[in-house]
Amino acid sequence: MKIVKYALLGLIVLLLAINTINILQNGGGPKGKSMKEIIGKDEKDASFNDIVKLSKADFKQLYHSAPCPAFTDLKGEYKATNLPSGIMAGGVNFYTDHFFGPGKWAGKAFFPFEADKGWGYNIFAKSDNPNSISRTRKMNTYISKSAYDSLNSFHLDYSPYNSFLVHSMHDELRQINENLFIGFGSMAAGGGTLNPSPFIVYGPPKPWVGVN
Repeated sequence: MKIVKYALLGLIVLLLAINTINILQNGGGPKGKSMKEIIGKDEKDASFNDIVKLSKADFKQLYHSAPCPAFTDLKGEYKATNLPSGIMAGGVNFYTDHFFGPGKWAGKAFFPFEADKGWGYNIFAKSDNPNSISRTRKMNTYISKSAYDSLNSFHLDYSPYNSFLVHSMHDELRQINENLFIGFGSMAAGGGTLNPSPFIVYGPPKPWVGVN
């Protein structure tokens, strides 16, 4: 019995340590750097490859310097991926590919059904058939103040359509250029906005299809 208790205590300490390191890797609040300084080129010329190589700290600074997109700037189906940086990157990928949806997470879709609000969904490639696409995990979208600084962001609210862990999921997006967006996703079980996961949404977009 003591061995089990010590093992559980050790696991809790390990998880706390990993989450603490993950939070520290975000690098703190805004430091006033421009997008060009962080990316190394004009934001209009930036690509997915320029963003995916950033550290978590640089990604967060880029998020602080990037503007909120206009509500109509996100329309259609986009590719998406988690940022492959940080101590928890592997765990985040495992969750999104095995528990978040019915297959490997591949993208997000948006449609501005009204002037200031809309909804969207996530896109998954089924593991047994990569050519078979599933469109689910619906969310509402709107523009409001960010949880990470004093500026506005494009928000994705999963609570109206999802239960259990995903009920508390909430994403934010900001724009690099017309085909490149960066965001943070958070869930209550993972520490909420204190411990968000960085991700990239990129186009050019394909036409909106709708949920399955």
